[in-house]
Amino acid sequence: MSGKVYLVGAGIGKEEYLTVRGKQLIGTAEVLIYDALVDRDLLHFAPEDCLQICVGKRGGLPSTPQEKINQLLVAYCLQGKQVVRLKSGDPFIFGRAQVEITALQKAKCQFELVPGISSALAAPLLAGIPLTDKYLSRCSAILSGHQPQQLDWSALAAIDTLVILMGGRSLKIIIENLINYRRSPDEPIAIIRNCGRVEQEIFRGTLTDIVEKTQTISLSPAVIVIGKVVQLSPDSQAKSPPQPLANQTILVTRAESQSSKFTTLLQQQGATVVEMPALAITPPLSWNDLDNAIANLAQFQWLILTSANGVNYFCDRLFALGYDARALAGVKIAVVGRKTASSLEKKLLKPDFIPPDYIADSLVAHFPENLSGQEILFPRVESGGREVLVKELSSKGAAVTEVAAYQSQCPQQIDSNAWQALQQKQIDVVTFASSKTVKYFYQLLRQQVESDNKIHSLLKDVCIASIGPQTSKTCQELLGRFDLEAEEYTLEGLTSSIINYR
Repeated sequence: MSGKVYLVGAGIGKEEYLTVRGKQLIGTAEVLIYDALVDRDLLHFAPEDCLQICVGKRGGLPSTPQEKINQLLVAYCLQGKQVVRLKSGDPFIFGRAQVEITALQKAKCQFELVPGISSALAAPLLAGIPLTDKYLSRCSAILSGHQPQQLDWSALAAIDTLVILMGGRSLKIIIENLINYRRSPDEPIAIIRNCGRVEQEIFRGTLTDIVEKTQTISLSPAVIVIGKVVQLSPDSQAKSPPQPLANQTILVTRAESQSSKFTTLLQQQGATVVEMPALAITPPLSWNDLDNAIANLAQFQWLILTSANGVNYFCDRLFALGYDARALAGVKIAVVGRKTASSLEKKLLKPDFIPPDYIADSLVAHFPENLSGQEILFPRVESGGREVLVKELSSKGAAVTEVAAYQSQCPQQIDSNAWQALQQKQIDVVTFASSKTVKYFYQLLRQQVESDNKIHSLLKDVCIASIGPQTSKTCQELLGRFDLEAEEYTLEGLTSSIINYR
């Protein structure tokens, strides 16, 4: 198989600003060569055996020479590898992509360009600043402030709106040049730092006072916007009205390999979301017990599934063994939770019973048949779980066969972005959708700090939000408290409860 290099724009960092094509290519990469400004969360999309090489360039810090980057791209491509060269923003906006393309062409390597969202466009938009306006900005220009002495300031001063990348260190020189070429000292200016990230900040002023306002601040990475359109941003009619969770940063604990529907729900309400993998879902140590149960499905009257993971691993194993939905023709299915029911329906199966309140505690009390003599199959997590449920079913005369369908484990290390956000007190709410995520969240924090007191101090001003009673109980045991519990024990219910609480 011939090698190929994909020069991919990573956008401004967050997953939602990465193109679908970019995400697909990262997911199949054999070699991933990435820049310093690329958000590390995007690297999680790469396969486990993908070789990842950081070649980032940061001003004033040791950098990988461009010639070395060219050599890496060519060498791995000639080895037949699928190589993703991941660049922040867009490859063709100050991304040095042309130098790399020239090296690839010289070596007769195949390559493909994949666009990304540049901060030159995204930062002004996220700050509510239109780059063009019928009355105030008929044209705009994007420029690098890295070497201001090489720019034609007489021409630039005449352009309505300027967008400057890499200009933080040269801000004073840039302003002096503009004023020297008759740009008004009262011209509005905005500096957007860390656009689209949790720590995004916007500094506003005029050419006269912005240097003084920002003299103690590191303006990297930042996008500078100069022009009359900057004055539109505070009261822009295009700006959406405040959303319920605007200005709230919420930490969502989730499984390592699963994208979070919960994240989308929170973002739709205006929240900034930091995702933290707090659960690693893997196959069981052995399939023997589950395989034997599947081979003898005819002996069971009921199948109980209490999680989306249970649904997915049971059904996938059923189909992998050559069975289809007809194998369940004589078996009724009970599921706990709306998400579990949704996962089952994606497998083209419909549950026969969903207990009220969407919790396991009400399953036995509201079971639609007499449990005495019922043969029940319960695929569950290998480390055990739902012991109370099994005990209650057995006390009613049911014979419950428990089989391991999957494992849940603690990730090896805490996500660096989530840990940084916690340390810097950027998190307003931390959410838990299961007791296991609480347990492993606690374990990950204990890897970083030596005592429960330090954990309590870290979470002192953070709202701890739980999806239901069992999760709340675990929060109380390990974290010392919980601040809210969803009235309806679903992700939608937890979202509503957070809105009401804030």
